[in-house]
Amino acid sequence: MSRVRELVDTLFIGARKKSDLYGRVFVVSAFGGITDLLLEHKKSGSPGVYALFSNDDNDHGWLDALTRVGDAMSAAHKDVLDHPGDLSMADEFVRERIEGARSCLFDLQRLCSYGHFRLSSHMLVIRELLSGLGEAHSAFVTTLLLQRAGVNARFIDLSGWRDETEHDLMGRIRDGLDGVDFATEMPIVTGYAQCSEGLMREFDRGYSEVTFANIAAFTGAAEAIIHKEFHLSSADPKLVGENAVRKLGHTNYDVADQLSNMGMEAIHPKAAKTLRQADVPLRVTNAFEPDDPGTLIDDNPAEDPRVEIVTGLNVVALEVFEQDMVGVKGYDTAILEALRRHNVRIVSKTSNANTITHYVEASLKSVRRVERELAAQYPSATINVRALAIVSAIGRDLSGLRVLSQGLRALEEAGIEPVAAHQTPRNVDVQFVLPSDSRDGAITALHAALVEAADVAKVPEAPAPSQAQQTRPAQRAAA
Repeated sequence: MSRVRELVDTLFIGARKKSDLYGRVFVVSAFGGITDLLLEHKKSGSPGVYALFSNDDNDHGWLDALTRVGDAMSAAHKDVLDHPGDLSMADEFVRERIEGARSCLFDLQRLCSYGHFRLSSHMLVIRELLSGLGEAHSAFVTTLLLQRAGVNARFIDLSGWRDETEHDLMGRIRDGLDGVDFATEMPIVTGYAQCSEGLMREFDRGYSEVTFANIAAFTGAAEAIIHKEFHLSSADPKLVGENAVRKLGHTNYDVADQLSNMGMEAIHPKAAKTLRQADVPLRVTNAFEPDDPGTLIDDNPAEDPRVEIVTGLNVVALEVFEQDMVGVKGYDTAILEALRRHNVRIVSKTSNANTITHYVEASLKSVRRVERELAAQYPSATINVRALAIVSAIGRDLSGLRVLSQGLRALEEAGIEPVAAHQTPRNVDVQFVLPSDSRDGAITALHAALVEAADVAKVPEAPAPSQAQQTRPAQRAAA
């Protein structure tokens, strides 16, 4: 979104004229870095307004952070807008939203100081309120930019700002899009939608894709298109080289689910489920290459077995060894319950007669809490925790490719000794567990052996929309 001026010339307008501009709904995220300032930094964990407010001993921390958010929003739209009238409107929008949020947090803090009200019971609502500020700002600014360029854009705010009505998600979408003429208007919609289900409760910061998928289903879109800054490729081009990677072109939802499990979401699994049930195809494109069809994701099987993508994720291994585990039920259930209680996400697991190992995506601090709980429950067990990495080779069909043996050979030639390797009978992924500092080297080695060295003809281009899809009422839902 921080490059939205470029997108006006490629994605929003490009070579389109008059009626060709419309029949599309755009669902937007916040400008780069804004949600990190509002909540917490996604990678470093550095606290934003929400984190500072939830752990506040005095007013100054979160107040200063909220002021920084307002300054960052203003700086973001100053890089995008150049007309004085648009800048004035954007400044006023930021002022009104930031001051409104400030007043709300002050009032809540005062209310909870009486002791009869608990701040902890309101924190999820506060997280949603703060998060919605970023999407509302970017959608409003994008609407101003497009209107100045001659597009009949319409700002659709689903964030529930100062809205006293209660809606479920579909009701919020229906109410927001009520009266929109898709043939003559271009709706610019906030990625966050306030609803009774509470999107952040289940999806946290993945809510934009859920909103996007439900809008696509509601409008009966011909396609749901996710516009990224890059193509969905066989590996990270910054890691293995731009000349070594290849665009996927065509894959299926099974691969998308495996990518999500490895922290590399093409789309959230729940959003993908919504699209599948509504029979809306999903396309992932490079927003800055508008003539490239990108990658189509559907339910079709692969034409030929091949490794489509190699990706990696840092994990923590929680290994529970108990000699008395053999033939006794209940150990696995207790471990799973402890992981659930501490909100630790499982990436993979293995077990044998007396050992259960979970590979999880979480901070070492969180896993140590689980370790202490299990040690108290099973005092005779030996519990080990260590930082590792999982590198996965993924494809719609890996049958007959000997991915496991070829991968182990490639790692050996690269001087990387794996800790473990897993392959399931379903033949959609093979996982190699390695020391965490070997992750990038393993991705490079496995990509060279399993993708680059494979006999791959020209990657099939993503199929273009069918004529039937082109005649459906709402032509595009895009994020």
